[in-house]
Amino acid sequence: MSESRVRDVVAVVAALAGGALLVAIGDATGPVPGRIPWQVDVAIGVPACFALLLRRRWPVGLAAAVVPLSAVSIMASGAVLGALFGLALRRRFAVAAGFAGLYLATLPIYLLLQSEPRLPIWTDVVVRVVLVTATLGWGLYARERHALIRHLDERATRAESEQAARVAQARRDERDRIAREMHDVLAHRLSMVSLHAGALELHPDLSPDLHEAAGVIRSGAHDALEELRAVIGVLRDDTAAEPEPPQPGLADVHDLVADARRCGSEVCFDDRLARASDPPGATGRVAYRVVQEALTNARKHAPGTPVDLVLEGGPGDGLRIAVSNPVTAGSAGGAGQVPGSGLGLVGVAERVELAGGLLAHGTAAGRFRLEVRLPWLA
Repeated sequence: MSESRVRDVVAVVAALAGGALLVAIGDATGPVPGRIPWQVDVAIGVPACFALLLRRRWPVGLAAAVVPLSAVSIMASGAVLGALFGLALRRRFAVAAGFAGLYLATLPIYLLLQSEPRLPIWTDVVVRVVLVTATLGWGLYARERHALIRHLDERATRAESEQAARVAQARRDERDRIAREMHDVLAHRLSMVSLHAGALELHPDLSPDLHEAAGVIRSGAHDALEELRAVIGVLRDDTAAEPEPPQPGLADVHDLVADARRCGSEVCFDDRLARASDPPGATGRVAYRVVQEALTNARKHAPGTPVDLVLEGGPGDGLRIAVSNPVTAGSAGGAGQVPGSGLGLVGVAERVELAGGLLAHGTAAGRFRLEVRLPWLA
C-alpha cells in the first residue's frame, strides 16, 4: 500500500473515531425528546468522514460541504477537523481561518436544536475552540515541515549538481595539466629525435643502410608526434566534435612487420587468416596494437633474435595472435636493456579484456610467448 493510501485510511479512521467519541459524550444520545436522533446524526456524519478522501483534490470544496453539517451532526465534527487540517496544509491560512470561524458559528444552531443540553454551553464552546486551534496549529506545522523538507531536498540536489560540476572541472584541469606536460616534455624530445634523424638521413658520408635506418627513425618520430598531438587534443577537449582520423587495423599488420624488418628484426610472419570477411574495426585495432607492442618488446628486450608471429582465425572461430621469441640475457635485466615503463603488457591486457578477449604470456623452454584470442563477430 502506498504512503498516500495509508494517510487516507488514517484520516478516515481518525475522523470516524473522533466523531464517535463526541457522539458518546455529547448531546446527540441524550434521552430528551425533540432533539435530533443520534441515528440521524451518525448517518450524516459517517459519509462526511469518508468524504475526506477528496481532501487533496478539492480541499476548499470539501470544507464548504462538511462544515455546515456540523450544525446538525456532531458526528461530522471529525470530518470538519480533517477538512480544516487539509486547508491549513494546502491553502493560505486566511482561507482555513475563515472556515474555522464558520465552524464555530454553527455552534448556536446546534445548541438550538437540542431541547435540554446535557453539558453546559461553555463546555461545547471551549471544546470546539480547543479542537479548531489545535487542528490549525498542527496543519501549519505540517505545512512548514513539508516546505523545509522540500527546501532540504532542493539543497541536496543542488549540492550534488555543484559537486558533479566541481569534479568535472577538476578532471578538465588535470587533463590540461597532463596535456601541458606531455607537450612540453615529449613533443620537444620527439621533435629533436626527428630533427637529428633527418640530419643523419641527409649526411653524405653514411652508408645506405644507415640512411635507411635514419629515415625509419625520422618517420617513426613524425608519426609519434602526430599521435601525441591527437592525444593532447583529446585531453584538452573531450567534447570535440571533429571526426577521429582513421585508425590502423588488421590489414596494417603487414606494414608493422615490414617496418620491423627494415629496423633489423628477423620476423617470421605466418598469416593464416580467412579472408572471407574482415573482423570488426575494434577487433582489428586491438589486434594491431597487440602485434605492435609484441614486436616492440622483442626489439627492446631480445634484439637480434628471430620473432615468430602467427595470425589465424576467421568468422565464428575468433582471432588468434601468437608471438614468441627466444629469451636473452638482456631480457633478464642486462646492462644493455632498453629502458621502458614496464606497463606495455598491462595496457595490452586492458585492451584485450575490453574487447572481450583473453591474453596469456610467459616464459617456457627458453622462449617468451604471448598469445591473444579475440572474438570475431559478424
